[in-house]
Amino acid sequence: MAFKIIASQCTACGACEFECPSAAIKFKGETYIIDAKKCTECEGAFDTQQCANVCPVPNTCVKAA
Repeated sequence: MAFKIIASQCTACGACEFECPSAAIKFKGETYIIDAKKCTECEGAFDTQQCANVCPVPNTCVKAA
């Protein structure tokens, strides 16, 4: 499973892109997106998901369904 960014809530601040240990987050269009094929949910690197930890808007980086 991977994380996703809810585009309507994303402020495009860029904080998440630089915190992602798997380089799965990129700016596309007017928001950031997470490449599900690259997202590891920070397993093996951190105890919690770094994108969700640094995002200034709660519940914007969430587990994809």
